[in-house]
Amino acid sequence: MRIRLCTPVKQPLSAVWAGFDRSLFNQLSPPFPPVDVIRFDGCLPGDVVHLRLNFLLFRQDWISDIIDQQTGEDEIFFVDHGVKLPFFLSYWQHRHRLCRLPQPGTNQTLVIDDITFKTGFLLTDYLFYPLLWLQFVYRKPIYKRVFRTRT
Repeated sequence: MRIRLCTPVKQPLSAVWAGFDRSLFNQLSPPFPPVDVIRFDGCLPGDVVHLRLNFLLFRQDWISDIIDQQTGEDEIFFVDHGVKLPFFLSYWQHRHRLCRLPQPGTNQTLVIDDITFKTGFLLTDYLFYPLLWLQFVYRKPIYKRVFRTRT
């Protein structure tokens, strides 16, 4: 299954890339399940992100490796790949794309969350799709707030 969400923000590409740090990561965590960040190395190849999801009655670890990162004039991206996933996921890859918007006279960036996931069964893929979609739609106003034009 694939989820792709785009959020335009009012900051230049380089400023948005510089803002992809632990502080932003902490803000992007949805209210449920609560997430403890055990480890956050960054967004470069070889970095590790280790989360602990608290489902009240039990906890699940989610560990992702950053497997790719590229910087170009008009796009910067990095890819996290799940190596230890919560019980409901069998595959996870999230490409975080930051693309310069080509509109003249603007200094905006498009933040694209491009996620591919599997639960192990097609039926549960479809059942989890809206839940995961909501988790990432939650990020849109946070991106807009964090990357609004500073005066």
